[in-house]
Amino acid sequence: MTEPATPAEGLAVVHLFWKVGPLADREDVLAALKEASTDGDQLVTAAMLGHKADLCTMALSRDQWRLRRLQTRLVAGGLELVDSYVSLTEISEYAQGVPEEMRNMRLYPELPPEGKQAFCFYPMSKKREGDANWFTLPYEQRKEIMYAHGASGRQFAGRVTQVITGSTGTDDYEWGVTLFCVNPDDVKAVVYTMRFDEGSAIYADFGPFYVGMVAEAEVALTEVGLA
Repeated sequence: MTEPATPAEGLAVVHLFWKVGPLADREDVLAALKEASTDGDQLVTAAMLGHKADLCTMALSRDQWRLRRLQTRLVAGGLELVDSYVSLTEISEYAQGVPEEMRNMRLYPELPPEGKQAFCFYPMSKKREGDANWFTLPYEQRKEIMYAHGASGRQFAGRVTQVITGSTGTDDYEWGVTLFCVNPDDVKAVVYTMRFDEGSAIYADFGPFYVGMVAEAEVALTEVGLA
């Protein structure tokens, strides 16, 4: 047996994006998904829209080896992995000193949130381009910009649950952003609104967007054609 690969704080996270190929076996896939939801691990399944993927599995665990085993079992079940994102839950450097309850919500979120089936994931980084180099700004200026950015997001309290995970050194971008929304147009509204903030308008670099609907594993598999 391997020793657990456990973060010092928080959870390991992986977003796996799948196509349903001709070799996919529903029962094998369901067994893998159910096993991934044991021992305190969490799993979110979403039926995706568009050509990029049929299914998303977002898994959170205290042990990266458990995430690796989920990936292995889903591949063995016949799903075709077409994209992925590896990250960790974190407390932003601009949110140090927040109340313990808020700290735990960020490090150990409970997903998926009830009543929010509209799903969106995208990665992002801060720019390092000429006059738009985030990492040359003084800390206090960056903190002020991020506070303003957060204030825009709080306009959507109750409509949007945002989960930001850190990926500097673990994937191609620096953060992964997962949105759970009440209505599909809430996704559009929150992303559009926050792009006018200085932190996004000048310094943000966005990756591809994945959009779908959260559902129980059995329902999601049926909806993507694995009946």
